Amino acid sequence: MPKVTVKDPSGADQGSVDLDELYFGIEPNLPVLHQVVTAQLAARRAGTQSTKTRAEVRGGGAKPWKQKGTGRARQGSIRAPQWKGGGVALGPKPRSYAQRTPKKMIKLALRSALSDRAAEGKVVVVDSWGFDAPSTKSAVAALGALEVTGRIVVVVGADDAIVAKSFRNLPEVHLLEVGELNAYDILCSDYIVFTRDNLPAVPADAPAKKAKVKPVAKVEPPVAPKKAAAPKKAAAAPKAAAPEAEPEPDTTAPGGDADMASDLPNRPPNTGEAAKQVDPSERVKPAGEKTDPRFEAARIKSEKEAEVRAAKEAATDAPDDAEGVEAEADADEAKPAGGFSFNQTTETEGGDQ
Repeated sequence: MPKVTVKDPSGADQGSVDLDELYFGIEPNLPVLHQVVTAQLAARRAGTQSTKTRAEVRGGGAKPWKQKGTGRARQGSIRAPQWKGGGVALGPKPRSYAQRTPKKMIKLALRSALSDRAAEGKVVVVDSWGFDAPSTKSAVAALGALEVTGRIVVVVGADDAIVAKSFRNLPEVHLLEVGELNAYDILCSDYIVFTRDNLPAVPADAPAKKAKVKPVAKVEPPVAPKKAAAPKKAAAAPKAAAPEAEPEPDTTAPGGDADMASDLPNRPPNTGEAAKQVDPSERVKPAGEKTDPRFEAARIKSEKEAEVRAAKEAATDAPDDAEGVEAEADADEAKPAGGFSFNQTTETEGGDQ
């Protein structure tokens, strides 16, 4: 921990004091110092510079000459940037040069600057100034007794009005309160003068910051995969009785057929009987079904056609009179046995006919 000798305004030693390592004993961080000082100087700039563009310069509303035929370059206004007295192209305008600097960087830069001055022996600690009234002569005498020359930063408290008035007329002295300490003013000075009361230090009752320690991840040994348990056998369920086989329909019955239609599960066997036509009027309508007038007209038409067909068949089947019946009987008797029809074929010696 660095130490410094405490003196009074007459230059006599008053013991020593330990400087806090957090403020006066660290390694200066030069990149942070550079960035913070650059930002501080940039924030001091007023940023009020301004130039006029061609729209802000007075005059130049008319075209100097016509576009073609003069042999000269075309021009639109005498206040264009290439003309004398014209506007400025891409000139500066009012702006802010302030930079955003994190608070941690500002504090680190301040501690780096104080540590640099303490390492060079440029930090002076005074027990107390002891001025009864504002006096510039007493302030000059005190600085001479302390043997400090050049640019000096005197750190005063908020209630030290007498001390501030005593040093404020000296051009080589820069007064700063404790809360106004900054890296740039410290680096620009040759000596920094503190009093015992306003010396920067960490309060004794301040809680100590615990260092953040990353927990070490525990590496567990690899575990062999367990074998999957064999599935338990389900309880044997009683076997259901096999359904009795239905007797297959007899396809060799007279009038039947032996085609593949009999193998279809949902089709009854063909017994040679003609399929009955379903009368549309006998169809049972499901509840809520509406009758379509087109279907109703079709049903009536089909009924009429069926009646006409039945009447024609009855007329052709009945004989006209008794003579017709006798003629039919004679024709049957005259027909030789074993006669042939056009649907039959006879074999002769000469070949098939």
